[in-house]
Amino acid sequence: MRDYYGWSTADLHALSEQYARTLEERCAPAGDACSFDTGRAVLTELLREVGDAHTSVRDPEGALRLREVQENRPVLRTGARVVRVEGGLLVASVMPGSPADRAGLRAMDLLPRVNDQDAGRRGGENAPVGPTEFTRLERAGEPFTVEVRRAGQPPRTLTLGSDLLVARDEPTLHWAGPDGRTAVVTVASFLPQDTAEQFLARVQEARQGGARALVVDLRFNGGGSLVQCVAAASVFAPVEYRTRSLGGGAVYAGVAGRPSRPADAQKPPPPPVWRGPAAVLVGPNTASCSEVFTYYAQRAGVLAVGEATRGVGNSGVTFRPLPDGGVLSVTMLRAYWPDGTPLPERVQPDLLAPTDLDALTGEGRDTTLQAALDALNGHAR
Repeated sequence: MRDYYGWSTADLHALSEQYARTLEERCAPAGDACSFDTGRAVLTELLREVGDAHTSVRDPEGALRLREVQENRPVLRTGARVVRVEGGLLVASVMPGSPADRAGLRAMDLLPRVNDQDAGRRGGENAPVGPTEFTRLERAGEPFTVEVRRAGQPPRTLTLGSDLLVARDEPTLHWAGPDGRTAVVTVASFLPQDTAEQFLARVQEARQGGARALVVDLRFNGGGSLVQCVAAASVFAPVEYRTRSLGGGAVYAGVAGRPSRPADAQKPPPPPVWRGPAAVLVGPNTASCSEVFTYYAQRAGVLAVGEATRGVGNSGVTFRPLPDGGVLSVTMLRAYWPDGTPLPERVQPDLLAPTDLDALTGEGRDTTLQAALDALNGHAR
């Protein structure tokens, strides 16, 4: 924590001393055989008191998943990406041509049970199967069953297998709206080092397809590389994300959907890649770099639709490996305007439109997307 440079006002030195004593007490019975799990539990308690949601610890399994996506490794996957919600696991996306796609699974399906166990949340409490357990089943390589609930259809059971697929999900494009001419680009993560390139390709594909309006879905995007999200946001207007750290200042810049050097004040900005009506879908799972994307998109005139975001958009982290193979995420930079004003920690939507899970899974109505389509339809006429 010596290189911590986040927004927490906690006394880090005092907390470090306090929890060093706590660790010593808890490890006393086991001595040198004290487990890494004990150490991680104490560290987690310390970080809770620090009160910075960007600074956290991952166990070895979580650290491995992070590296898999960052490095785009081939792994055993069904091709479905799931998030924990009340009543089950919500399918956030399905990779085209994957085992999940071939089995008939679709984005926004609800999975109440996986391998005959409750999934997601029940009454606000985590059920036995969450995204981590789902991933373990995928990596095991054996077929497993999921109960599927989809609007307008009776519940059914599907069997999912795993294939060797890339760990990350590329940005996808589909079409929506009353005339089918609103392009919806879903971005799962900004971790992979070619996310901005892939996003730009989808936006250009939308333009070539005659899109009247653009929707970017970041509701389940937990963040990633500042280089990537800043570059991606610059499809709407040039972006400069100014930061400070213990080592000094730095500027992350993007122009026309690509990383760039900080703009020359004398140089006129190029035309935006996307000039038409646009919206970004956001919610409480929109975090970190996806908040940065949304903030700069908003400043370029893009409508933010959904709910308030997580609240870590004005800081950045570095990853520190731990002896057990885990990783510590430490906030090491803060973001500011050129005049020294801190950037806001979260994005507030221009149009409040929470995602109603009952309407989504029971009626097939994506209330957040529909609110964006209604708003954009008025602009696109």
